[in-house]
Amino acid sequence: MGRDRRDVLRRALTFAGGVAATLSAQRIAKEVEPDRLPLSGGYAPGGVASRGDAGMQGENVDRRGETVVRWRVRTEKPLVALTFDDGPGPEWTPMVLNALDRHRAKATFFVVGERLTRHERLVRDRIARHELGNHTWSHQDLARLDEAQVRDQILRAHFAIKRVTGESPKVMRPPWAHLGGSTLVLAEEFGYDVVMWSHQMREKRFKANPPAQARDIVDNVGPGSIVLAHDVGDRNRLVALSQLDAIIVGLRLRGFELVTVSELIAAAAPTTRSH
Repeated sequence: MGRDRRDVLRRALTFAGGVAATLSAQRIAKEVEPDRLPLSGGYAPGGVASRGDAGMQGENVDRRGETVVRWRVRTEKPLVALTFDDGPGPEWTPMVLNALDRHRAKATFFVVGERLTRHERLVRDRIARHELGNHTWSHQDLARLDEAQVRDQILRAHFAIKRVTGESPKVMRPPWAHLGGSTLVLAEEFGYDVVMWSHQMREKRFKANPPAQARDIVDNVGPGSIVLAHDVGDRNRLVALSQLDAIIVGLRLRGFELVTVSELIAAAAPTTRSH
């Protein structure tokens, strides 16, 4: 009888789990059914009805009719781009800049506009060789915002960067790499390439052995790699940031040159397409 009761209970739990999964799938399907996904405007449009009339006047925007999402760049040249997200911040951004200065190395900082506005003194006189990319105004999840909110997040960060650097940013990285919502549509309108990463710092994995974090990056990148790090966040970030000297030296010993993301993109091999 004990076995029979267990079998009955197991079948009941399996049935309940199946019902829950079905209801969840139905709920998700209802939320994303076609009449909830507008072709222009709204949450996840295929196009934007209000192009060009919301604060971009006077910008030399490269409207290419497409936007490129890059995890790496296809090139045979020994080039690697280090990127740092979420700053600037007073605690660790100076540490990163100091390491880069020691080696005269370049990097791209995907900055949060609100933080850049508060802490621009940290970077204003130290970013000549570096690049600032758009990481939104306040690090919002763009996949959860409608068109107007995404536009506000990108636009405010865009002009904060331009005010500090004197140049319009060319690249953006959505927080958490979430590409939903209006992100791609607005990236095209602003003339941005969307930049992800091919390698990232894994601070939790190497918490007990920071030098292994350096070896992990140095040994595994290749031509065209884009490396993700952070100069704002929890204390685990120091696992990677404390190893920047070793990472830079190690990459150069392997023959790599450190460049900005835009320089890496400019070095991309021509794309050939078969018909």
